Amino acid sequence: MLRLSSYNFSRLVRWRTASRAWRCSREERRLTIQQIKQKVKLPPGYRVGWSGEYESEKRAEARLALIVPLTILVIFIILFTMFRSYKWSLLILLNVGLAPIGGLLALLLTGTYLSVSSGVGMLALFGVSVQTGVIMVEYINQLRATGRTIIDAAVEGAVLRLRPIMMTMLVATLGLLPAALSHGIGSDSQRPFAIVIVGGLISDLILSIVLLPTFYVWIAKDGDELPKPEAVNGF
Repeated sequence: MLRLSSYNFSRLVRWRTASRAWRCSREERRLTIQQIKQKVKLPPGYRVGWSGEYESEKRAEARLALIVPLTILVIFIILFTMFRSYKWSLLILLNVGLAPIGGLLALLLTGTYLSVSSGVGMLALFGVSVQTGVIMVEYINQLRATGRTIIDAAVEGAVLRLRPIMMTMLVATLGLLPAALSHGIGSDSQRPFAIVIVGGLISDLILSIVLLPTFYVWIAKDGDELPKPEAVNGF
């Protein structure tokens, strides 16, 4: 649809397309825009601009590019103030970095494109990953403080923390599962968000129970500063 109007003391011709025409990957949209710029030759004084959903998406991507590093930095500062150790803080951040793997695999398996909505879902995964990492590392440190060896504390911590971590993730997973499976009106924005979180939580459970204790054993030393011994149990 073509519409003639004016903007900023200039004549403006607006060309509208249906939103379904842009329901493709970001790379496909970028290539399409690049081809249009190459093939469409405009007279001097004319230019082509893109607005609407594409412009909103570009603005959101720019904000995410700023928010994600700041979020990781704030998470690291909070972890360091809690553990007073670069080692444990970086270990939990490693768990945070691995969390989006499940979300990306879920997008790939469902044929869903990576979008701003899925990017926001990645940010939500960061919070859950930090929570599970803190639960695991803190509990293993408490077990070591009671006299257990590094390997025994890591194995026992992974076994005993499985239930609370699984309960936390099942609540969010089951709550977002209907949104992840929806195909109705309005699902284009909420579905990628839910798919990323559901897939990321499933993978984060495996990573937290298997990989996190393994990495802990690799980097832990007998001379590590541990918290004061407290009563620990399986609950």
